[in-house]
Amino acid sequence: MSFVLLDLGAKQVALSGDFNGWSPDATPMKRHEDGHWETTVELAPGRYQYKFVVDGRWKVDPAAQNHVPNEHGSLNSVVEVRL
Repeated sequence: MSFVLLDLGAKQVALSGDFNGWSPDATPMKRHEDGHWETTVELAPGRYQYKFVVDGRWKVDPAAQNHVPNEHGSLNSVVEVRL
């Protein structure tokens, strides 16, 4: 599953979610020349919650179709992986 974020001003971006223990640095993303960040994660079929960590700040995925409230009073993005 590929995750992409367009953030031209970011210096560091990571992917964090229930698939990596919500670690803010376990899945760093790579910056491409046009300014978008990308990473690919192998995920089994299922429903996963995640956020991006942009320069130390948690950010929902603006391209995600679904979001759910979390226990911190903000939202998590949701992705569903199908066979």
